[in-house]
Order: sequence, then structure tokens, then C-alpha cells
Amino acid sequence: MGTVETRKAIVIGAGIGGLCTALSLQQQGWRVSIYDKATSLREAGAGIVLAANAMKALDLLGIGEKVRNVGAAVVHADIRNWDGKIITSLPAAKQALLYGTQSYVIHRADLQSILVQAVTATTTIQTNKQWIDAKQNDQSVTAVFSDGTQDESDILIGADGIHSAVRERLFGKSPLRYSGYIALRGVCSQAETHNANNGGGFEALGPGKRFGLSSLGNGRSFWFAAINAPLGNIPPVEERKLELLRQFHGWYSPVVSAIETTEAVNILAHDIVDRPPLSRWSSGRMTLLGDAAHPMLPNLGQGGAQAIEDAIVLARCLQHSDIPSAISNYEKERMARTNRIVRMSRSMGRMVQLENPLLIYGRNRLLASLSDALYIRRFDPIIGYEVKSFK
Repeated sequence: MGTVETRKAIVIGAGIGGLCTALSLQQQGWRVSIYDKATSLREAGAGIVLAANAMKALDLLGIGEKVRNVGAAVVHADIRNWDGKIITSLPAAKQALLYGTQSYVIHRADLQSILVQAVTATTTIQTNKQWIDAKQNDQSVTAVFSDGTQDESDILIGADGIHSAVRERLFGKSPLRYSGYIALRGVCSQAETHNANNGGGFEALGPGKRFGLSSLGNGRSFWFAAINAPLGNIPPVEERKLELLRQFHGWYSPVVSAIETTEAVNILAHDIVDRPPLSRWSSGRMTLLGDAAHPMLPNLGQGGAQAIEDAIVLARCLQHSDIPSAISNYEKERMARTNRIVRMSRSMGRMVQLENPLLIYGRNRLLASLSDALYIRRFDPIIGYEVKSFK
């Protein structure tokens, strides 16, 4: 369709992956149209962890320092028993020295605001646009929306999340895989948690449940609770706080304080799910990215990071090849890495949600015995990864 100077991309979805994709392509001279089905761009999530690999990717996009200024650096990170006793402390400082950047925790709304500001310098995000279909040929692809809008471009990128309409259109329905636990999340005042997480955070592990608390910046803390439960066992909004206080009664005091000081109406709850990996992400001039391509459980904190990496790799591949070849190269570079992290996230979830007392005892002994060097080596392929720049 377009010449090198006028190439155009359509991005479906204005979440982290979609916005990073738009920003990456804009930096390569592309015109980008972004569509989102939401009536307004409001990020309903709580906190997101951005490990070193994510921070280096954001640096390539030119927004790393803005994220550092708004978010909170992970200075320390502890693994505790449910009663607060230390099992082990993770080598956050050593990793920061090794990789040249700390990990950060930031509110999703703050991250989205930074991305929206960067992207909308040269384009407009169109909301209330439900994508329903696409028509493509050898030269172009045309997006079709429920209100009758149509838009033609060189490539269409589905960055529309775990319930991706683009994925379903390309490859049909695929089952959600339930993890066996639900998650509840919220944001509270850091002062109310006795500063137990000042400059970092902790995860406390109990039988079939765990609780994480992290500094979020601007005097706030982000927390999550993961509780083993049958599928579809999400408590109603009005019951969530009481249920959490019941589940975590007698736990490490900052856990209870975080729950108590969070307004009940602001507690989010979800079944934690992923999908089986696809054998391919693309068809013709259409491809997937982020959770639309490879939804993963949140146990490694890599969902957002992998979407950011995807965005940079896709833009780089498009810079050097025709679109079909570029999409093929993008898949080849990204698929093995993301599938590995999907598998590792599921494995990690099984380990931290154990219920059997003997298995819990063995796990805690194993965690306590891990040296810093062994821990760093174990996670280096994920956190130490540096996505290649455009040049």
C-alpha cells in the first residue's frame, strides 16, 4: 500500500502493548492509527512491576526516565512466611548493579499516561471503536469496526489483550486455562502499612495463598492476594474486603493493614488465567502482540515487559523487510522466549500456591538455601535480556 515514507499501521488496543507498538513504529516514521473498544482510556489496574529487561526496553522508547521519576525503585524484595518470618531476601541490589538499572513498580494508570502522552504527540487514539473484521490482499489490510468505520493500512496489529478479537478472528476460539487461584488487588497508603515495604516489597506465603506488597511511589503501596479457589469463585465487590480479612486473619501485620486501609469498592478481583501457546501469531498482513499473542500468568511479573519487547522487535523487523517477511522474522525472534516465560510462570504459580505442609516446608527450605548467584543465574535469561535496538 504505502511507500517507505507513508507506511501506515493500524493497532487494535490502547493498552501497554498497543501504545508501545505505536510509539515504536512512530519512531521509525510510520503513520499509526490506534483503536480501542473502551469508551475512554482509563486503566483500571493497580500496580505493575517493570524488571530490568522492561526498563531497558522503555529506555529505547525514550520514556524510561519518566517511568523512573514516577514509579518506585525496588531496593529490596523479601520472601516471608505468612507470619512475617523471613524465608529469603532476593538480590535486588546485586541485580541492579549487574544490569545497570533497578526494577520499578508503577501504577498502571501512570504508565499508561506516560505512553499516551508520548504517542499522541503525533496521532490520535480513537476510542469506542469495536473491531469486528479485516479484509486483506497482497497490498493492504482494511480494518472494519462495528459502527461501520473502515480504515486501510499496510499492517494490522492485534494488541487487544487476553480476550483478543483479532486472535479469535485469525485462529478461532482457544480455551482459557484456569490457574487454580483468584487474585485480588488494591492500592493503599504506604504510611498505613508501617513502611514495612519502604523502597521495595515482600511476598508472604501461606498454605494455598500468598500476599504481595510493594512501594508504588507518591506515598502509595500496591498489594495483591492470590488465593486457591474453584473457577468462578470471585467474591462480590461488597464482600471482598471482609473475605480478605478472613483469609489473612493473623498474618504479618502489614498484610492486614494494607487490606484494612483499602476502600472496599476499589478492590479488584479476577480469575487468573492464560491460554495455550499458539503455533503462529500471524496471517498475511495481520499479527498479534502482547497478551493477545501469549497471555501468561503474572507470577514472574513479565506480562507487560514481554509486550514492550514485542513492540520493539516488531518495529525493528518492519524496518528491514517487506511486511510478510518482517512478520515471520518477528515471530521467529519472539515466540520461543515468550513461550518459555509462559511455562515458567505456570510452574512458579504451582510452587508458591502449595497447600501441603510437607511440600511447603521443602519449598521454604529450598528458597532459603538458594545463593544470590544461583538466583541471579536462574532468572538472568528473563531479567538480563536486552531487546535489540533499532539501529
